[in-house]
Amino acid sequence: MDIRVYNKIADEGLDILMQKGFSLNQTNNPEGIILRSENINQLPFNQNLLAIARAGAGINNIPVEKAIEKGIVVFNTPGANANAVSELVFTSLIVAIRNMLPAMSWLNGLMGEDISSQVEAGKKQFKGSEIKDKTIGVIGLGSIGHMVANTAIKLGMEVYGYDPYIKEEAAYRLDSQIKRVDNINTLYEKADFVTIHVPYTKENHHFINKAAINSMKKTAILLNFSRSELVDLDAVIEALDNQILQYYLTDFPEASIMGRSDCLLFPHLGASTNEAEKVSAQMAAHQLSDFILTGNIRNSVNFPNVQIDIETDYRLAIVNRNIPNMITLLVTELGDHQINIAHLTNKSRGAYAYTLIDFDEENPEIVEAMKEKIFANENILSARLIQRK
Repeated sequence: MDIRVYNKIADEGLDILMQKGFSLNQTNNPEGIILRSENINQLPFNQNLLAIARAGAGINNIPVEKAIEKGIVVFNTPGANANAVSELVFTSLIVAIRNMLPAMSWLNGLMGEDISSQVEAGKKQFKGSEIKDKTIGVIGLGSIGHMVANTAIKLGMEVYGYDPYIKEEAAYRLDSQIKRVDNINTLYEKADFVTIHVPYTKENHHFINKAAINSMKKTAILLNFSRSELVDLDAVIEALDNQILQYYLTDFPEASIMGRSDCLLFPHLGASTNEAEKVSAQMAAHQLSDFILTGNIRNSVNFPNVQIDIETDYRLAIVNRNIPNMITLLVTELGDHQINIAHLTNKSRGAYAYTLIDFDEENPEIVEAMKEKIFANENILSARLIQRK
């Protein structure tokens, strides 16, 4: 089986795939794709393609809806770059409020032998602020947001957090000193710094808009190290021009804010560390290979998670429309072929479902006949027969 590799994937991830017996980039009809930022929204899906693994969290570069209709599972690696992004958030914040960039630019322009005297005479123009005892509002308390919030507590900050969809595991990891609010306007009113860490969806397009900015302190600093589309850039520019916002710090530079002294821009460096790229690649490789070899799903963005050890000769891995009587149909087909089911797991997500059926059967002809009958059903988008080795 072959995996198509896009972008520079850390060797630690590719090694995992090769150790599990996969070839890399050897055919035009691969069973899997692993990528980082490559945009494959217009890529035709080949007939063998089973899964796509993104070594990172964002999936805007993958046609997820198209993949669903083909029964192709899409994976990402939530949390793998959390520490890298968290560190960049605080780096940018400290650089901004300590006026480090204009200070360095001024310093590099000094000439003469009395540099020390010039420094002492001119440094007062760059007097900054400290983050200790300041208030930060964290929107989204998932893998990255909870790390930002907890780090802020350790740095002596007051922290307000907002996340109406927080998972129990993430809530458990939060420092007890973090003040969670149900009304986001409370966060806007209290925070000296507002940072957003939520996934991008159509529903939260321009989550930070003119109304949100107008609810913030007039001296607030806004940080976006999540997704460009979460923030209405026109509203940000208007607020900066009218001195409603103090700074805008982002990992997503746009032409309209280039060169502004009240914007601190980074070239999408959030996950660009050796450590984050290594962890992301390893997670993506494990998830992709495990699904292809066993049918198990972990960290899928379009299908439910299902992880069951194979203890029988065969496993059916089926992606189907989530309609009534599908399980009955599957069970009946196996029963008609005198096949005894050892284990059946079915989980749904919206209009689609994923089913694993484990069974033993000594006669391969019976297995083949059953498989062909099931695979012919129009409500089954993808089906595989996996044989335990």
